[in-house]
Amino acid sequence: MNNLSTGQKNYLHQRRQHRRIVSFSRILILAGFLLLWEATTAAGIIDSFIFSSPSAIAQCFFRMILDKSIFLHLSVTLYETILSFLLVTIFSILAAVLLWFSKKLSEILDPFLVVLNSLPKSALAPLLIVWLGANQTTVIVAGMSVAIFGSILNLYTSFTTVDPGKIKLIYTLGGRRLQALSKVVLPSSIPSIISNMKVNIGLCLVGVIIGEFLAARSGLGYLIIYSSQVFKMDWLLMSIVLLCIMAMGLYAIINLLEKWCIRKF
Repeated sequence: MNNLSTGQKNYLHQRRQHRRIVSFSRILILAGFLLLWEATTAAGIIDSFIFSSPSAIAQCFFRMILDKSIFLHLSVTLYETILSFLLVTIFSILAAVLLWFSKKLSEILDPFLVVLNSLPKSALAPLLIVWLGANQTTVIVAGMSVAIFGSILNLYTSFTTVDPGKIKLIYTLGGRRLQALSKVVLPSSIPSIISNMKVNIGLCLVGVIIGEFLAARSGLGYLIIYSSQVFKMDWLLMSIVLLCIMAMGLYAIINLLEKWCIRKF
């Protein structure tokens, strides 16, 4: 640090100050929103029965911690989301590799993948219940259905846009298509794979919640739909807050994976 010039020190100081201002502003906005929400419900400006309040949500959360019921719902949703995300990642990479190996197959399947990706996945949920039953498998498949088709298309597009000069060099040196895949295509597509994973983790969570709405007896999605039916708005809003926290945590893990990949590759 002592070896830095004055200009570099000033730049680093400005960067640190910028980050502090951004972090403080975020906290201030969140705190202001919560205080306004609490004050308006306490004053009767908005109906606390319909909109609840931050204090009521916090009390509800601590009550469910004490009776340990919240841990069941959190663990179920987290397990289903992570499993569907891992399956989507594996299947989409394998499918994209298969399409890259066979141009004829990719041309045949392309319109079907586009249609399936455009189809509203909530329309598939009732059909999945009929096929698979109202169980955890249905929820996991529902989570996968939201992300997998778009993931395959994005990864295949990334594979086909890799620098053709590098692939040609592999062939010139006597390499085969498998070597071109392992030495050029996959390493060059790591940023796209990570970016795809960032999108998929949120989509899988959305799909899992849709599945839990219809085919679950536990999980945050089930808690949301049940609490809306019995007008327990504290439970409903608490579940939504927990979903936001879960989504941020999962996204942060993918960010850490991205940083590791940047250092490694």
